[in-house]
Amino acid sequence: MSEAAAKTELDRALALDIVRVTEATAVAAARWRGRGDEVAADEAAAAAMYREIARLPIQGVVVVGEGEENESPILYIGETIGAGSESGVELDLAVDPIEGTTLCAKALPNALSVLVVAEHGSLLKVPPIYMDKIAIGAGYPDGLVDLDATPVENLQASPKPRAVGVPELSVCILDRPRHGKLIEEVREAGAALRLIGDGDIAGVIHVTEPQETGIDMYLGLGGAPEGVLAAAALACIGGQMQGRLVAMNDEHRGRARAAGISDLGRKYSIGEMVRGDLSFAATGITDGSLVEGVRFAKDAVFTQSVVMRASTRTVRWIKTEHADLSKFD
Repeated sequence: MSEAAAKTELDRALALDIVRVTEATAVAAARWRGRGDEVAADEAAAAAMYREIARLPIQGVVVVGEGEENESPILYIGETIGAGSESGVELDLAVDPIEGTTLCAKALPNALSVLVVAEHGSLLKVPPIYMDKIAIGAGYPDGLVDLDATPVENLQASPKPRAVGVPELSVCILDRPRHGKLIEEVREAGAALRLIGDGDIAGVIHVTEPQETGIDMYLGLGGAPEGVLAAAALACIGGQMQGRLVAMNDEHRGRARAAGISDLGRKYSIGEMVRGDLSFAATGITDGSLVEGVRFAKDAVFTQSVVMRASTRTVRWIKTEHADLSKFD
């Protein structure tokens, strides 16, 4: 197929149709919101996302998924899915039916359904292990922050402290025992902390609107797949991010080798995690500072989503009233 035809196919995949995938997925997850059953919520969301992607006119290859083939029956890494297999055009998919499964199960803020569709070969293939991350928003000089610098050095490097002082900075970190030393160092530097229980994709995205979210920087270890998804969002809306894969044990190291990664010390920039054109869509499952959660009414379902396009730096905020409830069955 010609390059022009491939581009046309990509444009179709990057149209607003992809938000229908995250909307249906968020609705399926929201039916389990607050019920305390993470497994049931995740299974319902994955089934809905699989069903909706299978209807898209693409040949999608899951690059970031629910795990390896032997770990997940659907949406596993390497799975091909979509209704356009005859076209011969492959697109990369990064999926997260529920970003923040615990958040959904406990009805806590910032649970999302997320999908990225990108040109084939443009997403970094990462195993389901950890990634050390640092992220700030747009408008700063390139290379302002660095994973190899200390938290204090990164905080002092920001233009904001030179104007108003480090204590005015707010740093988002996952609230985990592994971050005890990091949390202590950030507090000793005088910065404020925003500790989150889950949902580090939203945590990274929040640095792009510090005036709205109150978050200037993201630091710490989270999931590697979520790191690629967050990088995709920043590629669309601007910002800086670095990531480094972290293997906690022999199993993690084996996963990295199986994924073809030999250098676990390598730092990845946004441009090395995601390349080319892509589209990012996220729909709220629970209310959050990024989007509102699903609302159920007697005769309709209401959703709020954000859809971003890298090549055009377009960001669309979409509130939808779904009167045809049969499409969620």
